[in-house]
Amino acid sequence: MEDMEFSKGEQILLSIFGLIGIIIVGGLIFAPEMFWDDFFKIYIWDPIVKDAGVSGDAGYSQTNTIVYILTLVAAVIVLQALFRRWRLPVGDRMVWALISWVILAPVLRVMEDADYFKEGVDVLFISPLIHIHLAVWLVIAGFIGHIAKKNHLSLLAMLLVAYIAFTGMLVLPNVHIHDTGHFWILSGAIAGAVMIAAVIHNTWAWEPIPRSMLAFAIGLITMGLGHWAQLFATPWHQDSGMLPKDNEAVWPLLVVVAIPLLITWAVWRRGEEDLAQLRLTGNEVGLIPDGLTLDEWESEDRSSHPVEMLSQRGILATPMVAGMLFGQLCDGLATMVGIDWFHYSEKHPVSDAVIQVGNDLNILGEGAWLFFLVKAALVGLIIWMFSQMRIERRQQHLRVLIVLAVMIVGMAPGLRDIGRLVLGV
Repeated sequence: MEDMEFSKGEQILLSIFGLIGIIIVGGLIFAPEMFWDDFFKIYIWDPIVKDAGVSGDAGYSQTNTIVYILTLVAAVIVLQALFRRWRLPVGDRMVWALISWVILAPVLRVMEDADYFKEGVDVLFISPLIHIHLAVWLVIAGFIGHIAKKNHLSLLAMLLVAYIAFTGMLVLPNVHIHDTGHFWILSGAIAGAVMIAAVIHNTWAWEPIPRSMLAFAIGLITMGLGHWAQLFATPWHQDSGMLPKDNEAVWPLLVVVAIPLLITWAVWRRGEEDLAQLRLTGNEVGLIPDGLTLDEWESEDRSSHPVEMLSQRGILATPMVAGMLFGQLCDGLATMVGIDWFHYSEKHPVSDAVIQVGNDLNILGEGAWLFFLVKAALVGLIIWMFSQMRIERRQQHLRVLIVLAVMIVGMAPGLRDIGRLVLGV
């Protein structure tokens, strides 16, 4: 029961974030000129609208980058406290479910890059709105899992209703505005429903909430990839009047996806045995036994305890590390290939600054190679920190949400970049 209570620090932070939220909402209502016209419209809304418009790819400014980073940090702090209080699962299966939603975001984002969505709907698939928008559907999927629990037929029926609502309201109505074929789009939509049923059928032992979240995301990903296949088979004109570019598809996929997958698999294999042994002892990676605080744990020599002996390598075989490692390597390689070989450009100011330094060194390509090296070093540092980290049970949700944040800023843009590259949009 103690784990469900907010700590003093959490209470202070939640109060601060709540106060900031009240000030923002109050300002938008009572002082719209200051809050909306002079700030949110200029730095947040206008770039989103521009990104969704004919010109596309509105760059990020230092101001909205800082706003997005602070919002992400605040969301991690607030949600980890709420998730712990609601006793949401935090095991490997929940992480796999969250990874599926991180993958879903770029699948839909590439469809927007290809100008698939009509005006008014397109803004829902632009960052950062796409993450907020999909978070609502993720909550719906989790709620369906919660109320259906072990009633598999009810779970499947409600997920299919949600799937039909998503595709019927937001996706399929847009097909009629394009001069393109329909075979792959409709096949993907049907296959998405079939995949939901297949996931439900093969996850009997899963907790209901991650099970529902995973099934819904896999269904939507399948539907989205059907649209990718249609664009590849019968390209439609984008809003700019341009057809997709005829990029090479095979070798970028091998570099950007296959290499990170091989590295992630090799790292996973390195930790498999230690993780299996650790879990046979009834322990979890980095998690100190119940009844001890972190200070108490560190006050004595615990080097012979399974958590200390096996966590450093055991954590390498968890979806937390796999998701972060693959995502960051994918993002770094996609940026390097896209800029140095296919002459795309970087719109994030921090990333672009790193690329410009690499360009000034005049060693290879246009400098994106340095961005990849920085990404690889960064994820290596994060994984090392996670391997050394010891946490109490009440901190598990924080660790999972930190992993989710790292994947959102790594895996999501990396998969989006390779999707655009392969489809030429």
